Amino acid sequence: MQSEYLESIRKQFRYYKDLGDKAMSQITEQNLFEQINPTSNSIAIIVNHLWGNMLSRWTDFLTTDGEKEWRNRDAEFENHIQNKDELLQKWNEGWECLFNALTQLQEADLTRIIYIRNEGHTVQEAINRQLAHYPYHVGQIVYLAKLFSGDHWQSLSIPKGKSHTYNAEKFTQPQGRRHFTDDWLPPTTEK
Repeated sequence: MQSEYLESIRKQFRYYKDLGDKAMSQITEQNLFEQINPTSNSIAIIVNHLWGNMLSRWTDFLTTDGEKEWRNRDAEFENHIQNKDELLQKWNEGWECLFNALTQLQEADLTRIIYIRNEGHTVQEAINRQLAHYPYHVGQIVYLAKLFSGDHWQSLSIPKGKSHTYNAEKFTQPQGRRHFTDDWLPPTTEK
């Protein structure tokens, strides 16, 4: 059961990274830095925050507190990113840190206690915490990208008005155990 959990969470994190990738690919570089109002976050600021959080949480995941001394969380909400290349470098670096940590986990690790700001979590609880946090912010990225792209937006899920067709196709397939991301993600060699 625990190995199924590890495989499932790896797929789910990949799915949310893919949603962010696809959303950001549909907008201009300028859109990445636009703020709806002075108190809102741009996509670049959200990416900067995710990058800082991921590096802090997943570096030495099993052996050090998830809130690293070197992390400057407040600075994550200021735009320090200069261009799209730098934004994508940070985006990918954060996810790579996460995926490297997940790849190293063994089933027995899931019940180990780790700390985030001195609060003990099982490894599974810490993973679940981040699996709630990252999609929250990826959803913000998708929402902003959809606003900026307007009529040019290409749906990242079942397009409006296509639910019946999608469901009809699904129900032509035999019942079977599958992961919901299998239809959305390209095959991977990750373990």
